[in-house]
Amino acid sequence: MRWHAVCREPDVPTDFGVAALVRGHTVALFRTGDDELFALGNVDPFSGAGVISRGIVGDRHGEPTVSSPMHKQVFSLRSGKCLDDPETRLPIYPVRCRAGVVEVGTS
Repeated sequence: MRWHAVCREPDVPTDFGVAALVRGHTVALFRTGDDELFALGNVDPFSGAGVISRGIVGDRHGEPTVSSPMHKQVFSLRSGKCLDDPETRLPIYPVRCRAGVVEVGTS
């Protein structure tokens, strides 16, 4: 696993997303109200648009989620699985914060 510095921790606002380019992959970073960080693919699989980072962060039955701003499909922030269409999912990336810097892992 190789870790890539993406931004400072305060640059990821609570309950919002930010987009980043990591080794050619567009990644959506999110921080929940519980201060957990998540990293998912930023491309909406239904529309092909790079908009997941602009989605609405929420919760479905205790599962942290993001709703695509395009067609409102809901994705798990933990697994990337679409909760409205279980056959569809977003890629997920390992994410961590070290010394105040958010890092995303790639293989």
